[in-house]
Amino acid sequence: MCSIDHRELRLSHAMVFAIEEINNSTELLPGINLGYQIHDTCSAMPIAVHVAFQLLNSLDPVFVTGDNCSQSGMVMAVVGETGSTLSISISRVIGSFDVPLVSHFATCACLSDKQKYPSFFRTIPSDQFQADALAKLIKHFGWTWIGAVCSDSDYGNNGMAAFLHAAQKEGICVEYSESFYRTHPHSRIKRVADVIRRSTALIVVAFISSGDMRILLEELSREPSPPRQWIGSESWVTDSEMLRFSFCAGTIGFAIQRSVIPGLRDFLLDLSPSKVASSPVLTEFWEDSFNCRLGKGERMCDGSEDIMTLQSPYTDTSELRITNMVYKAVYAIAHAIHNAVCQDTNATTRCSKFTTINPKQVLAQLKTVNFSQNGYAVSFDANGDPVASYELVNWKKSGSGSIEVVPVGYYDASLPEGQEFRIFRDITWVDGRKQVRQPE
Repeated sequence: MCSIDHRELRLSHAMVFAIEEINNSTELLPGINLGYQIHDTCSAMPIAVHVAFQLLNSLDPVFVTGDNCSQSGMVMAVVGETGSTLSISISRVIGSFDVPLVSHFATCACLSDKQKYPSFFRTIPSDQFQADALAKLIKHFGWTWIGAVCSDSDYGNNGMAAFLHAAQKEGICVEYSESFYRTHPHSRIKRVADVIRRSTALIVVAFISSGDMRILLEELSREPSPPRQWIGSESWVTDSEMLRFSFCAGTIGFAIQRSVIPGLRDFLLDLSPSKVASSPVLTEFWEDSFNCRLGKGERMCDGSEDIMTLQSPYTDTSELRITNMVYKAVYAIAHAIHNAVCQDTNATTRCSKFTTINPKQVLAQLKTVNFSQNGYAVSFDANGDPVASYELVNWKKSGSGSIEVVPVGYYDASLPEGQEFRIFRDITWVDGRKQVRQPE
């Protein structure tokens, strides 16, 4: 069993929250309850492929709890995966059976290829948009000599290739382009860190997954290098666990827009002892968070543990970004099912829970969904991609010395050429200088 990831746990519980919200709705799928399964791929390819085949096995009686189901637990769609590489693997398996995969965080532009991935959708923008935005950002500030580093993965390699192409079009010169992965030998990671330390380029673009970036920054912190101005991709630039690297103050990058999901925080914190004890995953989370054991053994949990006081990515709902992508993915699937089994007549909606549908029908309906939830619009283009928009964020030091992620601008790919990019707040750079915002 892999170790617990507190952020991934929050994302999975956001899915459950959305499903329960839908099941209590009188407008969306009234009278029909959605069920779900949650599988942990442990970010491992063999497990991901195994899970994909498990999901296709629609005859497992474990998931039929009574005679209220019209079918034996057939999976109509999948929410996930967090990473592009695993999304590619899962999509190849379940796409052969027309089962839609709606990802909240797989951003590789390669997944927009409907010839290869006909059943793939996502609520997060493709990296093609982010690569173009990063190149325009660098040109905007007049930088022409940069370094580049990426994850040696589908996410990193494809994102960096798109960025280098966009940078070339903008007349930006790249001194070096390095890649690595978290499982590479330490010597490989140290070599990348040394290239960054010894380079003449003061600007470094990092198209890196959060886990890889943490390892690189830990390596760089061992032997301080000259200050570097980091330009970050959305994968890591808003990750609260990265903010401890104070030498990266001044970092700027694009992020998924912040959002509000009413009721989610109370749902996440509603963990009774019985609920925790009945779930192996929640048990591991509880024991890991409070450094105690439920049941027998040393360092027993004594009941004084209070989740309300816990500082954890699981409980942190101050800036919901990717969590909202999960929320939107669930609602997109629910709307697709609604359109397949419900009839809206005048002021009433009638849905038949005994209408037999299959994943192919859900796939067809997903292509045409167009709705708003909590004020957030959801629709997909012909490639299964949403409209691309980002927040531009800046790592600023607070009065107490800690680093905070502060929105300073935005990028909207739907706006006319030359108008996509706007700064509305001063930017603080790595050396403490401030860039006065451009006129509105």
